[in-house]
Amino acid sequence: MKQGFYLFLIFSVLLSVLFSCDHKTKKDVVSLQSQSQHPSLILTKKGVQDIRAQLGTIPIFDATLAKVKEEVDAEILEGIDVPIPKDFSGGYTHERHKKNFLIMQKAGVLYQILDNDKYALYVKEMLFAYEKLYPTLLIHPQERSYARGKLFWQCLNDSNWLVYVSQAYDCVYDFLTEEERNQLETNLFRPFADYISLENPQFFNRVHNHSTWGNVAVGMIALVMNDDDLLDRALYGMKMDVLDPNQKDNDGGLIRKEGQKVGFLANVDEPFSPDGYYTEGPYYQRYAMYPFLVFAEALQNVKPDIKIFEYNNGVLLKSINTLLNLTDADGEFFPLNDGQKGMSYYSRELVSSVDIGYYYGGHDSSLLSISQLQDEVLLDDTGLAVAIGIRDGLATPFIKKSVAYTDGANGDQGGLGIVRAQGAKNELALVMKYSAQGLSHGHYDKLSFSFYNRGDEVIQDYGLARFVNIQQKGGGNYLKENTTWAKQTIAHNTVIQNETSHFGGDFETGNLNHSDKYLFDVENSNVQIVSATEVNAYPGTQLHRTMALIKDAYFENPILLDIVNVNSETENQYDLPYYYFGQIISSNFKYASETSLTTLGTKNGYQHLWKEAEGKAASGNSQITWFNNNSFYTLSSVVSEKDNLIFASIGANDPNFNLRKDPTFIIRKPKNKNANFVSVLETHGHYSPVSEIATNAFSSIKKLEIAFNTVAYIGIIIENMNKEQKLFIFSLKDASKESKHSININNKDYQWVGPYNYTIIN
Repeated sequence: MKQGFYLFLIFSVLLSVLFSCDHKTKKDVVSLQSQSQHPSLILTKKGVQDIRAQLGTIPIFDATLAKVKEEVDAEILEGIDVPIPKDFSGGYTHERHKKNFLIMQKAGVLYQILDNDKYALYVKEMLFAYEKLYPTLLIHPQERSYARGKLFWQCLNDSNWLVYVSQAYDCVYDFLTEEERNQLETNLFRPFADYISLENPQFFNRVHNHSTWGNVAVGMIALVMNDDDLLDRALYGMKMDVLDPNQKDNDGGLIRKEGQKVGFLANVDEPFSPDGYYTEGPYYQRYAMYPFLVFAEALQNVKPDIKIFEYNNGVLLKSINTLLNLTDADGEFFPLNDGQKGMSYYSRELVSSVDIGYYYGGHDSSLLSISQLQDEVLLDDTGLAVAIGIRDGLATPFIKKSVAYTDGANGDQGGLGIVRAQGAKNELALVMKYSAQGLSHGHYDKLSFSFYNRGDEVIQDYGLARFVNIQQKGGGNYLKENTTWAKQTIAHNTVIQNETSHFGGDFETGNLNHSDKYLFDVENSNVQIVSATEVNAYPGTQLHRTMALIKDAYFENPILLDIVNVNSETENQYDLPYYYFGQIISSNFKYASETSLTTLGTKNGYQHLWKEAEGKAASGNSQITWFNNNSFYTLSSVVSEKDNLIFASIGANDPNFNLRKDPTFIIRKPKNKNANFVSVLETHGHYSPVSEIATNAFSSIKKLEIAFNTVAYIGIIIENMNKEQKLFIFSLKDASKESKHSININNKDYQWVGPYNYTIIN
């Protein structure tokens, strides 16, 4: 933005403020008498005064204001369009109504800050266009949703509309006459709120991000209209006698039964753990943070006696830092459960989260550094505080940590472990998932993991099968492959028994169970460990996975040791896939490539995998090296001559090309009751496409061996190319840091205190 535009904007604002009193009409004078209450949701009367006083001195706020003004001015020139709804997301009518509510909210803010009636007139004209349209609308013609909206194909998007439009209405409330307000509230706002609540209880009375949006939509308009009945409905939900007892919630939210809590406060209580982890995963936590926090801010401004930011031990504010830590080195959220890759803390929901968190959370200076990266702020009281903090040089770095987050309202439903370590050049990050199901957006992937190098995926989680808001792909909605592939266990880096997904791929069963943390220990930065167990995914089978990120001077970067112990009452086939990115460079075993491709199986996701090659290792170790983003990676694994080593790729039975063609390497143990999968992943070397020189392109591991294995302990020897041997011993039954252990391995005694020991043998 050029300097001249900034000066023009600032000069215009100052003139409008100086002469505003001389240009008031009779209606404006009447409005001033009631302006003590409006705006009051996000912007406040005092906040507007403070913003006007600071304009021209707060660079990030001034730049955001200029950008928003340019966007809204362009829309005003285009005129108002409120088409008859007909499209899914991505279609014209859907995107037009979405843009309308976003622009209305921004126009309302501009009216308050710039004191220019053209923005209020625009909002007014748009509102009355909807007031005329809404009573004529039947249910949306697209039939896919369990709760169809009127403006949009689902009530969720109708709720989005009302959350934003409530803010616009609050900003122009006193610009409108009492008669105009009555007309809007009678013909538009109350019927709108009733439709998404009373007429769609299966949507409104749930614990789910959908219901959060619905609750907040009703609550926001209730605050503007000062309607206590609507506010009560938003906070506490509806009485259960409005529900059809035979109605099924086919989107996977928790059915609310008599005596169970519903409404906004229930959605604060149940999905969040005490650590601020949201059970649906970071992608949907990001999406839900906007309604959670914008309504909390409105409640704090209008109903401070509720003390919403203290509710449930302040979990809403706590969740902001948790969500920011659920990102890779580039700020992109880990794609756990249904999660679109590339979504990051640069999204508008996280701009609001950071600003609100800073303002109401004690002015945590590390949040200012995130706001600097976002390069924009909210145009309200919270954004002003952030802008002043940045201007005054208060920002400090936001340090992402190795941390374990609990899942479940009481923190007793498993969780998530994040382990970070600095490599030779950039951060390595391990994400291990041992959480609850995650409601309807959960996947059947107990004890799965993903691994990152400098923000690049090394071992990936597939995420969701959906092209969000791309109309050509199923109207931008979830594709059937999300169920047949992305949710299935074989799509993840974890153990699959007999080609069947965890819990048989049954949501109700999965929702009743969770994995359990066994150990999370990152006190020693050289050996950071996350370990968890799963005993319900397959009846009669116990899974125990232990992952250690080990910093050893011999290796260029920390190595990832992966140990999976499987104990079963019956003989089974076990598969463990590793979904890598890149080009295979070498392997130490022979394999036969398929001359004609066949699928790896017929169901549970296996029907979507092309089998490309299969081999066996004779040495007791398999080793593959691949190349990606100018780095080399080697996976060394302990295998037997009975194990099958399979190269496969995603994309079979995918006639519409909905799936990515990503590769995987699968270690298969065909007939075992008990089994151990042991592997080490190395990150090493570099290739320069300019100099065309590869450095450290070969593995540093000569041999990997299970030296000791009982129900109580497992010992792994890692031998490097210098024939130096390191021994990692892990206690499988006692995770206490105080317990003393003593075992004999290869006629040598080892004694230590705590759950593990990492030592030199020779």
